[in-house]
Amino acid sequence: MVTTARKNPLSARRLAPKGDLNAPACPSRGVLEHVTSRWGVLILVALTEGTHRFSQLRRTVGGVSEKMLSQTLQHLEADGFVTRTVHPVIPPHVDYALTPLGEEVALRVGDLAGWIEDNLGRVMVAREKVAARGPRRTPH
Repeated sequence: MVTTARKNPLSARRLAPKGDLNAPACPSRGVLEHVTSRWGVLILVALTEGTHRFSQLRRTVGGVSEKMLSQTLQHLEADGFVTRTVHPVIPPHVDYALTPLGEEVALRVGDLAGWIEDNLGRVMVAREKVAARGPRRTPH
């Protein structure tokens, strides 16, 4: 009799190597940079709405250059968060979508982005208080 063990995603996650963000050479720092960069967050949040073409993403993520959008998508794809599908048509048609891993991280950065938007007034008041004090006199 052959038995097969069911894969438990939580067990697999525990067995995978874990990062250490405090270690200077840890690759998790690069992943953190890709996910939490201004463009990374905005692209991940945009893709939670579904598959987008490059031009759609560029319009949705206002202010991003073609170069930065392309570069950020390449990083997110390399990290396993985004899939890139090229359709063999002329002109070229390329779609970008979140992978299951990308959906997980997009949910988390989306929560952070939402918190920032919800609390922007409080942050702006804090900024105004610090600005009103003037420049620091002693370096820290």
